[in-house]
Amino acid sequence: KWEYPWYAAWDLAFHVIPISLIDPDFAKSQLMLMLREDYLHPNGQIPAYEWNFGDVNPPVHAFATWEIYTRDRERNNGKGDIDFLKYAFSKLVINFTWWVNRKDEGGNNLFQGGFLGLDNIGVFDRSAPLPTGGHLDQADGTAWMVFFSQRMFQIAIELALHDALYEDFAIKFFEHTMWIAGAMDRIGNNNDELWDESDGFFYDVLNFPDGSSTRLKVRSLVGLLSLMAVSVFPKEAFDRLPRFRAAAQKFIMQHPELTDNIHVPNKLGENGRLMLSILNEYKVRRILEKMLDESEFLSDYGIRSLSRFHLENPYCFYHAGQEYKVGYVPGDSTSGMFGGNSNWRGPIWMPVNLLLLRSLLLLYSYYGDSFTVEFPTGSGNQLTLYDVTEQITERIVGIFLKDESGRRPVYGACEKFQTDPHWRDLILFYEYFHGDNGAGIGASHQTGWTG
Repeated sequence: KWEYPWYAAWDLAFHVIPISLIDPDFAKSQLMLMLREDYLHPNGQIPAYEWNFGDVNPPVHAFATWEIYTRDRERNNGKGDIDFLKYAFSKLVINFTWWVNRKDEGGNNLFQGGFLGLDNIGVFDRSAPLPTGGHLDQADGTAWMVFFSQRMFQIAIELALHDALYEDFAIKFFEHTMWIAGAMDRIGNNNDELWDESDGFFYDVLNFPDGSSTRLKVRSLVGLLSLMAVSVFPKEAFDRLPRFRAAAQKFIMQHPELTDNIHVPNKLGENGRLMLSILNEYKVRRILEKMLDESEFLSDYGIRSLSRFHLENPYCFYHAGQEYKVGYVPGDSTSGMFGGNSNWRGPIWMPVNLLLLRSLLLLYSYYGDSFTVEFPTGSGNQLTLYDVTEQITERIVGIFLKDESGRRPVYGACEKFQTDPHWRDLILFYEYFHGDNGAGIGASHQTGWTG
């Protein structure tokens, strides 16, 4: 993107993945820049963006590290840059420790983190003190931490296959993943847990100063992000690490309270693969039922950031005589939160759609063709998760393609870009897209991260 005048840590992590296809060395240097001593705080925090180093972005650097490494390995006939992987891993261990020590207020493996890049998605400004007092246990913050821990586990497995020293780290991050994922839905029906059995969805939990709590039942990406926390491994990788395999089996046996509601890697799937995921098969189906519903998350142009259910049913929370409301807003923000120039209450955001599609493919690689779901929900049309991924991808790509009338959804009502022969075939990649008609919104050439 030209005229890109500032950085945000998680934007950068997404940027370097496609950059690595063109210039892998530059991509690695950009990722390592954020992990250097003059950027990474001594306590382990990665600075969020240049106007507020102390804020918190989602922890996606381990994901970007792994993606760059695997692409580089494939390009070099199976030989990956182990030195790069070791360096990044050593710094990310410090960052992971910062998250565990600073963002788990109750010490119960349920995480906070504030707005976490999703600006106005919540009932409150999640980066500010809550009007109710107390604190939020965030469904997205906790899912991000499972995702982070899984990527660290994946990296540790790869390093352990080259250096036995890292087998201890594989054990460490396997156990972290289990503890955090297990905390999202404890055994029994508990009012202070993130999973809502009646709705089949994850929500933030508001913990009041008096010890009571309530779920904030906003159907948003906050709950969908549990899907992204999935890892699939060939059984042979674990077979080559007998000490890790024995430790993992012992941990699973000793902690049935953690394994009851998640998917643990002790059952072979398609082609002998193993999977570690927040969601067991039952929860995958419950979450996808909403995500693939055209009256909820599934748009003609991708996955919305907030369910369309809230168009007619806005979520309202009352405290001290004041109403806090979240409704479905598919285009520009109607809220002044975070300056009002960003909106996560309905539009389609590409990086998060990418993570959801990636997860569907990983789930497919484990479950195979025998696992089907309705697409769209209520249609009676059963598809594999691979086919679902293809269908959603086609909807996203359709944003930029000409329709039957020769108009591109991305340009909406802008006649200059729709019809002017000098402009109509020059495609801009906007920051986000209208949840109902696919029109591009926000930055187009300056700070958009879609491209």
